[in-house]
Amino acid sequence: MRIQLLPDQLISQIAAGEVVERPASALKELLENSLDAGSTDIQVHLLQGGIKQLRVADNGIGVAKEDLSLALTRHATSKIASLEDLESVASLGFRGEALASIASISRTQISSRALDTKHAWRIATEGSDISSIEPAALDAGTVIEVSDLYFNTPARRKFLKTEGTEFGHCEEAFNRIALSRPDVAFMLQHNGKALSRYAIGEPEKRFREVLGAEFAAEAILLDESAAGLRIWGMTAKPTFNRNSRDTQYVYVNGRFVRDKLISHAIRQAYQDVLHHDRHPAFVLFLELDPTLVDVNVHPAKTEVRFRDGQALHRFIFHSLHKALATPTGVSNAVTASQAGHNPFGQQSSQAQYVSTQYSNSQTYPTYQSQINLSAREPSNFYQTLFGGSSNSLQSNALQANRDALAGQGAFEPSASDSTAVVQDFPLGFAVGQIHGIYVLAQNALGLVVVDMHAAHERIMYERLKNALDGAEHGVPMQPLLLPVSFNADRLEVATVQEALASNDGSLQQLGFDIAILSPTTLAVRAVPTMLQDADAVILARDVLRDLREYGASRALTERRNELLGTMACHAAVRANRTLAIPEMNALLRDMEATERSGQCNHGRPTWFQVSLSDLDKMFMRGK
Repeated sequence: MRIQLLPDQLISQIAAGEVVERPASALKELLENSLDAGSTDIQVHLLQGGIKQLRVADNGIGVAKEDLSLALTRHATSKIASLEDLESVASLGFRGEALASIASISRTQISSRALDTKHAWRIATEGSDISSIEPAALDAGTVIEVSDLYFNTPARRKFLKTEGTEFGHCEEAFNRIALSRPDVAFMLQHNGKALSRYAIGEPEKRFREVLGAEFAAEAILLDESAAGLRIWGMTAKPTFNRNSRDTQYVYVNGRFVRDKLISHAIRQAYQDVLHHDRHPAFVLFLELDPTLVDVNVHPAKTEVRFRDGQALHRFIFHSLHKALATPTGVSNAVTASQAGHNPFGQQSSQAQYVSTQYSNSQTYPTYQSQINLSAREPSNFYQTLFGGSSNSLQSNALQANRDALAGQGAFEPSASDSTAVVQDFPLGFAVGQIHGIYVLAQNALGLVVVDMHAAHERIMYERLKNALDGAEHGVPMQPLLLPVSFNADRLEVATVQEALASNDGSLQQLGFDIAILSPTTLAVRAVPTMLQDADAVILARDVLRDLREYGASRALTERRNELLGTMACHAAVRANRTLAIPEMNALLRDMEATERSGQCNHGRPTWFQVSLSDLDKMFMRGK
């Protein structure tokens, strides 16, 4: 068969298969065009889930009469003119394919009035047939109507789902765009019924409107910058998690993307605080120099590549890790008492422990400490478990705390005492223990219930990690009596070559000594001491893969943390162990000073708040 040129109509229809997968894909492209046109008000009207009709009206700069026909021509765009423009593109659209692709498989009509012109003009298409340009009635901006999608490609139309399913995808595309631009008003109508209206407002307001009040109440505000990178938005506390990834939104320079590197960094930041089968919720915006990101990867423009992915991965991971790590503290409890919701997740770093903060002369309410419901055991058990190293400021502070508690009786706190408790001791003070499993404490908001094993496990886990991270020469290394060689692919060998040539000791810092025996063979001569019983070859392959993809290896951290988690679990106070009141209070104080103390290292909660109003409802008080 001879090679032949394809007709333009067929070329456009082939391109449409990549760009316009379903009505939601067409809606996304039209909304992005409206944003690129500087619109501040965008209205969307759908019929039959967008299959019958998609109508997008905006108040942007419009399209000049002489450009209307070009708008429907493949590879015609106002966004870029050269390779330099492409490499630093800041607009959402730039390929000049979307409108031509949509028009080739639908009946499309464009009405537009350019700025500073007296009249609006209209052009229409039916597949490959393009009408002449004629006058239209329009005050400003552009209106695009896409009707009967895939009318001329019936085989493709058969792949569309039900009206409800297609509308669901359209609504999701609409919400993604609306989340990205709180400075633009949006309206969505389906089959003549208005479903969503978003007025111009602050980002937090838009997040609440789109993702719901529950997400907004359980999310942490994030805004971090470093080395020309900025990440901001809201990320949910671990206690607000999902069974799917339906509440995950990442934008790079305003463009919604699905990127494996970013997803990996976020997943790693949540690793220690989220159960393995649950997913975090977030809406995050990453801003960086457009020249450092390649958006010309796929026609759908949801995939990107970064010039320095390793640095970006570290930045995202550490920003989220920092936001999720702050201990149970002051501001959250105060906010909860004012807002009337549970003080979970976002914590303040104000409760920093120093030895001078808790002296024997300090007094504070202990709330019925004379009701020692568990005084049958020696009161030094908790102190023995936690150790009492002389160089531990926290241990010194906690011992002073216990000494102060031992000499105090109960008294009813005044209003000022309650305020101090909210600020300094958000978890309150212990009143008893249930079945040797749960610690009950009273704080200014009501009742606190603590799973003592889960809480102690988190405390021990964080201390083990900090001890290892504090090592000056990286991870301790265990030389192997007999080096283990294995067949390696060229990428693995190249990764070792780059690591050795860089002289930064990256492999040694991770606890590995890997040598190159031949172009296809590597030898593992040493592994991290803590992982010496693991399969050296599998471990080395994982580390090299992550070192190649992400820079600093996460595989080692994952395995190290798994081991530390097991150690912490065995070292933590066990269920059915009776603690004295001072020991329970010491546990509460440690929780307030420990990062990520709201969850154990398996992602389960360590404590819950039951407000006084909830207790009143249980007992029908005031009725």
